[in-house]
Amino acid sequence: QLQLVESGGGLVQAGGSLRLSCTSSGRSFSSYTMGWFRQAPGKEREFVAVISWSGDSTDYTDSVKGRFTISRDNAKNTLYLQMNSLKPEDTAVYYCARGPFGYRDYRRFGSWGQGTQVTVSS
Repeated sequence: QLQLVESGGGLVQAGGSLRLSCTSSGRSFSSYTMGWFRQAPGKEREFVAVISWSGDSTDYTDSVKGRFTISRDNAKNTLYLQMNSLKPEDTAVYYCARGPFGYRDYRRFGSWGQGTQVTVSS
């Protein structure tokens, strides 16, 4: 069973940066495609980025392309999301999860962490 814990969220001004981390306690972390999702109040959970088990392939939603970078360190069982040039519309709870590469539907992902709050002020 893969257990995931997100961290690194906080309050930042527009234009600022944050790096989120997602640490796994499971030994099989390196076998899984991993993704980041976010959920703003009153909105459905939405796809942000995904990375293959090897780190060779990534995919991003259009609104974060060029600003966010997903990466992983399998030796440390950790997934990252570097977020630059943050905008107020990036405000949400950010979650990591494991799932199939090539899909953006959160319902295809599992082993969700508890989430970390990101708030971007204007």
